[in-house]
Amino acid sequence: MKKWIVSITAFIFLTSLTTEYKTKWVSLFDGKSLEGWKVGNNANTFSIEDGTIAVNGNVAHLFYDGSVQDHSFKNFEFRADVKTLPGSNSGIYFHTEFQQSSWPQKGYEAQVNNSHTDWRRTGSLYAIKDVRETYAKDNEWYTEYIKVEGKNILIKINGKTVVDYTEPFNIKRPEGMKERVLFKGTFALQGHDPKSKVYFKNIKVRVLPD
Repeated sequence: MKKWIVSITAFIFLTSLTTEYKTKWVSLFDGKSLEGWKVGNNANTFSIEDGTIAVNGNVAHLFYDGSVQDHSFKNFEFRADVKTLPGSNSGIYFHTEFQQSSWPQKGYEAQVNNSHTDWRRTGSLYAIKDVRETYAKDNEWYTEYIKVEGKNILIKINGKTVVDYTEPFNIKRPEGMKERVLFKGTFALQGHDPKSKVYFKNIKVRVLPD
């Protein structure tokens, strides 16, 4: 009887946590460590500076690997405050999964780039629906927002919608992009090159109903 009561109590507790995740913004970064995050090669590309995740170094990707939603998100709202130094490039991957090296094959990338030589600017749904205009400035914090609901992807920069894309059903991507489709997965921050330096903070998610 006692075991049964404990099991019921645990179930109610876990259910309440899941409900909370689905109704509130939840932080994915504690501001002081990379706990809940996982990186493959070139781990020193990522560090903590003044309460931010600082990204500077060789190609690397930092994947969220924490307990929120068991790091598997389908429908969600995501937001992060971002600051780029001049000439820097980075990105925020979603619906992706951990890779030890190279560029993530699964999921989509929301571009972070205000002045890098790559013409695809901040807010681009990289190589799918690209943005040429610059909506944020180097050396200034801005907010990048991503929402996935069903087949729709919405990206906002400082509250302004820059991408509103609906993925066609039964989409077939070309070679090299075959897994750039919506399914479910985690988030990843990109370390692009040693000349780029980008900062992230206030990284949060709100889970939406499937």
